[in-house]
Amino acid sequence: MNKKTLLGLIFTLASASGATKQLDQPIAIAIHGGAGTIEKSRFTPEKEQAYRAKLQEAVEVGYKVLENGGDSLDAITKAINVLEDSPFFNAGKGAVYTYEESHELDASIMDGRNRQAGAVAGVKHVKNPINLAREVMDNSVHVMLSGNGAEEFAKKQGVELVKSEYFDTSDRYKSLLRAKEKLKQKESGTKDYQAAHKALAAEHKMGTVGAVAVDKHGNLAAGTSTGGMTAKRYGRVGDSPIIGAGTFADNQSCAVSATGHGEYFIRYNVAADICARVEYQNKPIELAGKEVIFGPMYESGGTGGVIIVDADGNISMPFNTKGMYRASKSSTTPTFVGIFKEN
Repeated sequence: MNKKTLLGLIFTLASASGATKQLDQPIAIAIHGGAGTIEKSRFTPEKEQAYRAKLQEAVEVGYKVLENGGDSLDAITKAINVLEDSPFFNAGKGAVYTYEESHELDASIMDGRNRQAGAVAGVKHVKNPINLAREVMDNSVHVMLSGNGAEEFAKKQGVELVKSEYFDTSDRYKSLLRAKEKLKQKESGTKDYQAAHKALAAEHKMGTVGAVAVDKHGNLAAGTSTGGMTAKRYGRVGDSPIIGAGTFADNQSCAVSATGHGEYFIRYNVAADICARVEYQNKPIELAGKEVIFGPMYESGGTGGVIIVDADGNISMPFNTKGMYRASKSSTTPTFVGIFKEN
């Protein structure tokens, strides 16, 4: 065998090895639509079926991208778009109201290949905030943009804008009125905003959508989008647009999207903490997720959950609340859709 033939054989074997590796690489996606006091008794059969159908639609849309060889960033973006466009979830169309009866939306996205990330906070006219977060990551020199500046950037990038009325929904407005009434009762005579807000039911403090995925190239990605907290004031920003708190992805560990009481997820750096336990302590994602979700954050009063995917296509979706809207699918597991603890 001459030298040229030998080199050709080596190249062929190397190419075949690479193709086999890509073929064997599992693909997986998980999504969430928020966690909280989600009890089966509050659902009619028709309502439960509608929520499950929308969750399944989102996860199937994202999985289709992966199945066709698309990358994880595109998969999670499209899955989140489905949830943002639905009035069922606190993101995009279903965003909650601020105390001033407007809407302020946040989102973030992260690429596990290189830790590139983009985020937006306090936008009021962006139809799909996750799309703007993607533009910030791909086409700006910044990680996070907020308010009017973020919307000016959105115009330049051609991101779809809508009138603020687009986000108005009757159920969210009724929730706002209930929250404002409770706040007024608690604040009467004291003006103690902190104590009053702590007295609000958990349903007013939580609600997010998100997705995590691994593609055929082994690349991880995570994204999160939210309408924030009902009756929030003073330009409050939660964990969803904060890299490390609500969103994190690194090919060396895992991809995480969080949902819950954002202030706790920020203080305990939840998403990054889970990935750090996987990378530096060699813990499986199921153990790392449970340690964080049921650890010091929970003991301090932090409630919520996360979805996690690793490079091997493993999926974990722990939560410490009564329920979490969630769904998943991988090349080794069938479609799963859950709402309550008992699924």
